[in-house]
Amino acid sequence: MAFREINAKMVEATVAPGQKLFSQRGAMLAYKGEVSFTPNTAGGQGGLMSMIGRRVADEDTPLMTVEGSGTVLFGHGGHHVQVIQLSGDTLYVEADRLLAFEGTLQQGTMFLGSQGGVMGMVRGQVSGQGLFTTTLKGRGAVAVMAHGGVIEIPITPQRPVHVDPQAYVAHHGDVRNKLSTALGWRDMVGRGSGEAFQLELSGSGAVYVQASEEKL
Repeated sequence: MAFREINAKMVEATVAPGQKLFSQRGAMLAYKGEVSFTPNTAGGQGGLMSMIGRRVADEDTPLMTVEGSGTVLFGHGGHHVQVIQLSGDTLYVEADRLLAFEGTLQQGTMFLGSQGGVMGMVRGQVSGQGLFTTTLKGRGAVAVMAHGGVIEIPITPQRPVHVDPQAYVAHHGDVRNKLSTALGWRDMVGRGSGEAFQLELSGSGAVYVQASEEKL
């Protein structure tokens, strides 16, 4: 794993010759060794067409390429950081939550309606995440940001997980997601529980939930 959690808000990345990392621009806190930081005009892994796709989908967060030999401390805005290890599957996460990720991962975008149909699109609007989300696929580590601590909740075919759309951070695995509603007359007159919308994730994988209902 390229990332080591120093504390809840900082990770240390090991940079080796011939390998590269990507991080949000300005996220470097300190480094040791011979390390270079270059603005990534190609938009991370995936090439020019992937970059154009992310810009069209409004999932284009400015990145920099990190190369050389040494170690780098990353953190941003005092946000909590969670390291997620991928073993050939795909992580679904908003672009602005990405702190850093290994160059072995392929970056792309996904239309929310392709996983959750119409309710997937509605989910994007209700949660403020838009109609697209960022994907990272392959083998490698990702450091994502969140408000408060993050917990990983397993998703199994027998037991779907329901998450507040604002507390959702990311998910991976063979998972479908859709917005479920429990609107009743109490919600209509302002006497509901405040939990009228939930994100339902079913299948096999895991979802990451932050200890806050505040977006980054």
